[in-house]
Amino acid sequence: MLKINVIGAGILGLWQAYRFAKAGHQVHLFEKSETLFETASSRLAGAMLAPFCESEASQRDLIPHALKSLELWAEGPCEFETNGTLIVAPPRDRVELTSFAKRTIEHRLIKTDEIAQLEPALEGRFTEALYFEKEGHLAPRPAMKALIAEFKELNGKITLGFNGKVPKADYLIDTRGMGAKSELKSLENNQSDNLNRALRPVRGEMIVVHSPGLKLSRPIRLLHPRMPSYIVPWPDDHYMIGATVIESDDEGPITLRAGLELLGSAFTVHPAFGEAKIIELNAGSRPSFFNNLPKIVLDGDHIFVNGAYRHGFLLAPLLAELVLAHIENGEPIEGLFK
Repeated sequence: MLKINVIGAGILGLWQAYRFAKAGHQVHLFEKSETLFETASSRLAGAMLAPFCESEASQRDLIPHALKSLELWAEGPCEFETNGTLIVAPPRDRVELTSFAKRTIEHRLIKTDEIAQLEPALEGRFTEALYFEKEGHLAPRPAMKALIAEFKELNGKITLGFNGKVPKADYLIDTRGMGAKSELKSLENNQSDNLNRALRPVRGEMIVVHSPGLKLSRPIRLLHPRMPSYIVPWPDDHYMIGATVIESDDEGPITLRAGLELLGSAFTVHPAFGEAKIIELNAGSRPSFFNNLPKIVLDGDHIFVNGAYRHGFLLAPLLAELVLAHIENGEPIEGLFK
């Protein structure tokens, strides 16, 4: 049995802690906030398990790893849906749909009738859509709570409000996101090869609404040349509306313009969102490396798992499996994530 410290209780840290505890190790999870998930960027995630859609913004080589991660999600303690993803665009933006189709795989173009069969609420609203049948989604906060609950059942220890020096253990797994930026930069500067470990923040903005009069069963991505967005169904008639990519280091609250854009995109998908109650408006930064893929960076017994970008929920189980295999069996880290 090894002593494992994990720092950071976002989705990457939770999966690391859960997986090592499940493997029989003594795990202590440290989190700087006084309340779980209070500052983790994971709480703002769309949590779409969408390997084929996400390949539009990353390397195609990511797909087999993401599919393996989906299998690990299925073996874990969290519930998730596998209803696929719908990609839609207004007629004026049809070129965006064509372009998205060329950049991705494992989809098919569907027409008005099949759109209505999949999502009756969207009947007559779009003439074409891309359907990614093999994808899924989950509600991020219940999933994170399920991981914490299982971690505790496995005798894992949690310390909240932690800002001191982490006690000695056999390994420290560091998942602090932007909080580890200086350490990663220093590590890069002290090595002869340029490993591009400079983190940049990628802003995410989201709105949660309650719309009991509308029934959508899968994520809907609305393409737009300026600000593509998505709508993810959450439990109890709640929907998360989020922006796909905003390249910004702004750490402030959601802007008026972004709020209008997101609400407008939801209204474009269905006018029933005009009567929805706004439950939450929020924004935060996600850490990303130069190629928008996460890295596992080894520094002796200090292991960084960082740079999840849009792939945190999608790849968290796989990243935990890779670190576990490295520590237990000395297996090398996959080249894609090294």
